[in-house]
Amino acid sequence: MLRDDIVALLAAALRKAQKKGDLPKFDPPAVAVEHPKDASFGDYSSNVAMQSARLARMAPVKIAAAILRHLPQVDYLAGAEVVHPGFINIHLNESWLARQVAVVRRAGPTWGNLDKGQGRRVQVEYVSANPTGPLHFGGARNAVLGDTLANLLAAAGYRVQREYYVNDAGLQIRKFGESLLARYAQALGRDVPLPEEGYHGAYLQEWAAELVRADGEHYLQMPRAEAITALTEWGVQRTLRDMERDLGQLGVRFDRWFSEKSLYEDGAFGEVMNILRGRGLLREKDGAVWFTATALGGSKDEVIIRSNGTPGYFASDIAYHYDKFVRRGFDWVIDVWAVDHQGHVPRMKTALQALEIDPARLTVVLYDLVKLLRNGKEVKLSKRAGDMVTLAEVVSEVGKDAVRFMLLTRSNEATIDFDLALAVQESSENPVYYVQYAYARIASIFRKAAENGWQIDVEADLSLLVHPAELRLVRRLLMLPEVIDLTVARLQPHHLTYYARDLAAEFHQFYRDCQVLDRQNEALSQSRLQLAAAAKEVLGRVLALMGMNAPERM
Repeated sequence: MLRDDIVALLAAALRKAQKKGDLPKFDPPAVAVEHPKDASFGDYSSNVAMQSARLARMAPVKIAAAILRHLPQVDYLAGAEVVHPGFINIHLNESWLARQVAVVRRAGPTWGNLDKGQGRRVQVEYVSANPTGPLHFGGARNAVLGDTLANLLAAAGYRVQREYYVNDAGLQIRKFGESLLARYAQALGRDVPLPEEGYHGAYLQEWAAELVRADGEHYLQMPRAEAITALTEWGVQRTLRDMERDLGQLGVRFDRWFSEKSLYEDGAFGEVMNILRGRGLLREKDGAVWFTATALGGSKDEVIIRSNGTPGYFASDIAYHYDKFVRRGFDWVIDVWAVDHQGHVPRMKTALQALEIDPARLTVVLYDLVKLLRNGKEVKLSKRAGDMVTLAEVVSEVGKDAVRFMLLTRSNEATIDFDLALAVQESSENPVYYVQYAYARIASIFRKAAENGWQIDVEADLSLLVHPAELRLVRRLLMLPEVIDLTVARLQPHHLTYYARDLAAEFHQFYRDCQVLDRQNEALSQSRLQLAAAAKEVLGRVLALMGMNAPERM
């Protein structure tokens, strides 16, 4: 990345200044550069001189001047200057900038790719809602976050697996089966109450009617335990089919749907129990088996096996992560969880420590709630089910692109107000429309060029790109690698939406200020066509990273 090249230049210049005696010997701080908010201050700025002042016992402006005296001349730098109280501002060479249009064009859809991951295997596990009914719209944020992170990690050079953890074991799934049996019996005229703390969703009545049409009284003729098992399996599979369909309409896919039950069927849970027992980290109390997390610094001990002999919720999580790290050998695991699960993070880290797995290899991305609004009022109930708003309903109303973009517009930790009216508004106030319209506008330029007989010259003279709007657009195109690096470093994909809006804004301004197709100046037009093509490539790439379409017409 250009940013890293500049960091290396400044670091080398600082060391050379020390070697030549212009600066005293000290262990220099890490050099960092950033883009100044005011473009008049240059393309990059560094405060390394101010960070070094205490160490060097010199004024920051003198340190900065010493660094600049040893800054080598390179083709992409136009110059550098010291600004009080000690900033080093870097200006890029504008002729070099113009030539980068060809670099972006040659890279095509790989522009922005990094080798940060160096092929390391990372698993991203997301959504993982209990398979007990339709996916609530609140789960859409989890889906979009996880899927976009997976896209970004792949672009950064990681080998990524996308996984959905199917909670098909335990008490909740049994309550689901019992609830479905009760609704099934009611559909056949039986007076059977729903179980205590059962599922009350209207969808179960629809499914029960479906079962009656297909199988009549078949499940009532079975022993109750067998009927619950059979209907639980039917309900889980029905839910998963619907989830896969609904998530697919959102553009979300998975490489694997991992069954919780398999942890008990293939011996993973038994292996974990043997490891913990062998390390003296299990004890029995009140008829239950406890993991002594406090022995490893945890805040409290945790139940692994309940007094009734069934594994606790935490037991499955330990076995699942053992399977991820030990059995399948992922180098890094990222779990996307709702913020109300934040208390579970340190527990999970302690469990990894108990298994002698470096807890740093697990990252949990937490996200906050989504509030659905219509005409300024919160929407809590579904038109169809009456008890919740489903993902499928919202995608059907506003489209997957609006859902994805709007759910990426804030940092993971911030709540989101999702405005249904704004999501479909065709104006610059709607960021989804604004960004996609920029792409469609570029496509229209090339359609018009073809209609008017323009032959596109890929060898156009890029040195003709000197207008401020042209160069601002080039600068923005060159920022994509940095944006990908930032989003992966922080696991915060909302930076993509900011970049997309800024890139769209730069293109709209270029389109306003610079006539692209001008028969009176064909050489300049050919150069601007190449710039437009590069912008189209990069904007399309950003939309793809966010899982959105790049429309040729709007």
